Amino acid sequence: VKHDWERMTEAVQNHIGSLNWGYRVALREKKVTYENAYGQFVGPHRIKATNNKGKEKIYSAERFLIATGERPRYLGIPGDKEYCISSDDLFSLPYCPGKTLVVGASYVALECAGFLAGIGLDVTVMVRSILLRGFDQDMANKIGEHMEEHGIKFIRQFVPIKVEQIEAGTPGRLRVVAKSTDSDKTIEGEYNTVLLAIGRDACTREIGLENVGVKLNEQTGKIPVTDEEQTSVPYIYAIGDVLEGKLELTPVAIQAGRLLARRLYGSSTVKCDYENVPTTVFTPLEYGACGLSEEKAVEKFGEENIEVYHSHFWPLEWTIPSRDNNKCYAKIVCNIKDSERVVGFHVLGPNAGEVTQGFAVALKCGLTKDQLDGTIGIHPVCAEVFTTLSVTKRSGENILQTGC
Repeated sequence: VKHDWERMTEAVQNHIGSLNWGYRVALREKKVTYENAYGQFVGPHRIKATNNKGKEKIYSAERFLIATGERPRYLGIPGDKEYCISSDDLFSLPYCPGKTLVVGASYVALECAGFLAGIGLDVTVMVRSILLRGFDQDMANKIGEHMEEHGIKFIRQFVPIKVEQIEAGTPGRLRVVAKSTDSDKTIEGEYNTVLLAIGRDACTREIGLENVGVKLNEQTGKIPVTDEEQTSVPYIYAIGDVLEGKLELTPVAIQAGRLLARRLYGSSTVKCDYENVPTTVFTPLEYGACGLSEEKAVEKFGEENIEVYHSHFWPLEWTIPSRDNNKCYAKIVCNIKDSERVVGFHVLGPNAGEVTQGFAVALKCGLTKDQLDGTIGIHPVCAEVFTTLSVTKRSGENILQTGC
């Protein structure tokens, strides 16, 4: 079977186009004016909008909302902007990327690497330090192991220092020179495509915030806000990826925006709850999480005050082909001093996102280990494992599943 890259990217772009059109229609139906222009604050209650022809308009308003999001970060090395692509560019690439080097260890990096390997490409991931910083490292390492076992190569503790073009083409050939993070060792490799997924920067530094006094974290460009998404300037609000200390997830921004609108222009007082936000990393083996990582729980409550229950499990759909026996993994992190309340939920397996969504509601309601134990599981589904967890991590007992 040969994968058709051009047909896939055409379908992706058509889908994105239909989404954009749908949003524009929805705005028009709500009598919202859409201005395709670059906005900058020029003074109190005033912004300047400049379109792609250089035409300027001045708008004034009682309140403003900053939701400018982020853009992919580049390395700042010779050849990065000339020859590398970002995750934003991947599905606009008019040709199959071929042998690909993915630089980075974020969920975007690992998702892209997994997808490209899944369509049969030769994929290498270059990692500066650890996988999935900010996520549970137990789970992150298991993801890395699974990806390596399925043919994705990892170069660890190295960073690119130069990218050169050897030959132009679609795709062409590139040479990457990388340096070790803990020695003077350098290595070289040839690839058709280099995809940078090393993080994103908030689009806040060139929108005139200094003209109105909105405070920024100078290092990150993120905007500190109150629990009502209000910036240091009372009439200016912010939501989404530009916020300091909040999860960079589309559903979080949507929820925050919806609730902010209801507070400002309705009678609601409900604020966005940024605790116990569920998320999923869509690697070849999905990772769903809600609440604290094991590391964060230890940091917050102390190692002696948490209990970790865990188990491997074997999905039914993997039984007949005997696929990846006992590679899936479930873990809950409990606060012993609070009736073993579940403060962290983690699952690695097929459809982990579907599993996590329901348990996220339970965590919001104060789920305890006793309540999980008292719940009758649905047999034979993956989520059933959370109703039978009995082995603690500190016991060191075997967690391999032997039955169905």
